[in-house]
Amino acid sequence: MRVMLYQLPNGKVIHLTIEEYLSLTDEDIQYLMSIDYGEHIRDPFTGSAVEKNIREKYMDTDFLPMEDYDLNDIPSDDLPFDDIIDLGDILDN
Repeated sequence: MRVMLYQLPNGKVIHLTIEEYLSLTDEDIQYLMSIDYGEHIRDPFTGSAVEKNIREKYMDTDFLPMEDYDLNDIPSDDLPFDDIIDLGDILDN
């Protein structure tokens, strides 16, 4: 379960799950402010992904090492430019 920080209009911050955030109404926000719920955070990056500095690893399966292949030997699937139809006359009318 992931928890997010939500800042109330009075500047205090509360911890909410996604489900709690989606069901939050204006009346709920007014009630939380009226009971002075939440805390002031001095560092806005507290608990953020910036602080963790973790990189996710992934494998690029489409990668071909260039030292094994010559760029001139790779077959092209592009059509030659001579086969392009000139649409200028058709669109001018």
